[in-house]
Amino acid sequence: MRVVIAEDNALLREGLVLLLTSAGHEVAAVAATGPEVLPALLGERPDAAVLDVRLPPGFRDEGLRAALAARRQLPGLPVLVLSQYVEEAYAAELLSDGARGLGYLLKDRVGRVEEFLEALERVAAGGTALDPEVVTELIARHGREDPLETLTPRETEVLRLMAQGHGNTEISARLVISERAVSKHIGNVFSKLGLPPSDSGHRRVLAVLAYLNAGGRAAT
Repeated sequence: MRVVIAEDNALLREGLVLLLTSAGHEVAAVAATGPEVLPALLGERPDAAVLDVRLPPGFRDEGLRAALAARRQLPGLPVLVLSQYVEEAYAAELLSDGARGLGYLLKDRVGRVEEFLEALERVAAGGTALDPEVVTELIARHGREDPLETLTPRETEVLRLMAQGHGNTEISARLVISERAVSKHIGNVFSKLGLPPSDSGHRRVLAVLAYLNAGGRAAT
């Protein structure tokens, strides 16, 4: 996998390079400031990008803006965004671009090497990888009129794991229930969110987006 890294902290940046190369991936380019990111992504057209949300010169949302701009010019570019803290508004804005090939992790997650690499590979394959703490924050900010309020606690837990990017088998193992039960809960989620069978190829993504967008609206 060819990866572009954008991170202003030199120690973390070099750590990411070492981690990825040790795992057999190629680091195609590195960037330390916001203005460097988009040219690197457009020039290298990597298999995935790992970007810090906040980069010089402003340390606001330069990495996020670069990610969104790159995906407009390179549709479907897999992007894994890293953040020091839970910033649910940024997570919701990123995911509003479409859930495929996107991830949002706290930087602490990088230290859990296997989890980080698994998340990056999932994103590169077109999946979604959301930090559990980000998902928890989004759940806590749901509005009272949100359709997600109709979900049972178990259905909410299943949707939470879907948002983190887990498939039915992984959800089954984590909740210690059968895959048949997982499928039933997911079917109930689709029904309660008004996602008909005609959306079969995209209902999982749409459910995750409904979940995230509800949290994003409540956070504004």
